[in-house]
Amino acid sequence: MAFLSSSSTPPSPPPPLFPISSPWSCRPSSFTVSMAAARRLPIAAICTQNHTLPPFTIDHSAVSVAQAFADDQLWAAACLRVRSFYDFHPTSYRVQDHKKYLAEREFEALKERIAGKREDFKRVSCINATVPLSQISNLSDDLCAACKFSYTGEDRVVVGTLDLNQCVRLPDEITGKKPEGIGADFLRAYLSNVCVAAELHRNGLGYAVVAKSKLVAQEWGISDLYVHVAFDNEPAKKLYIKSGFVYESDEPAWQARFLDRPRRILLWTGLPGVQL
Repeated sequence: MAFLSSSSTPPSPPPPLFPISSPWSCRPSSFTVSMAAARRLPIAAICTQNHTLPPFTIDHSAVSVAQAFADDQLWAAACLRVRSFYDFHPTSYRVQDHKKYLAEREFEALKERIAGKREDFKRVSCINATVPLSQISNLSDDLCAACKFSYTGEDRVVVGTLDLNQCVRLPDEITGKKPEGIGADFLRAYLSNVCVAAELHRNGLGYAVVAKSKLVAQEWGISDLYVHVAFDNEPAKKLYIKSGFVYESDEPAWQARFLDRPRRILLWTGLPGVQL
């Protein structure tokens, strides 16, 4: 699980490579991901990394969940995705350079998608959950430094993010079957790149960004919302079931082997208020 890649040719990568997690499983891995794999960054459902962290409860009254438009918010979201979808060996060569490279690629690709410059995407929105920096300043220096932005004079941190994609299908993913009928394709949308800062899991942030995405999708006139999730990603499946999603289909085993990733399932939920 990782990001949609940019359609433009990426710059030459920095001298690599070091052990990082598989971008599709979001779990620590003992092998090295090649740059070829990094260039075909697939769609994320939700990241569940194997971190052992003490619980931290946030003040939910200070949480803001909204669409992001400003470059600094989109950059913070890109940094959170890199931080969430990869594990970097702390002693590896030029770790920060590689993190910056991946964040820049996702940032540029995200801006292209939102601006409508990607073929087959009618509309894309980045939805972020943010909290004041002051609330988590003692929690993680890395999170606060990487994912900080300023809004109306206040420093805030992106702690959860996803993309809402209005399109017929996502690249290299199984396609939803609903709705049916001529002209109904763009009443369908998909969630991707869903992640929450590992330090703040179990605070309801994943549920909050998914709930906001459903409201935005309804405003767009979407009738059917989909998300792909790894077959063995139980925390993600529990989140989506809690959010009203149900099973629709699963990825053929041969396709998962061909794409060198864990097998996916496709979950669906219907949204009220749209009549075909």
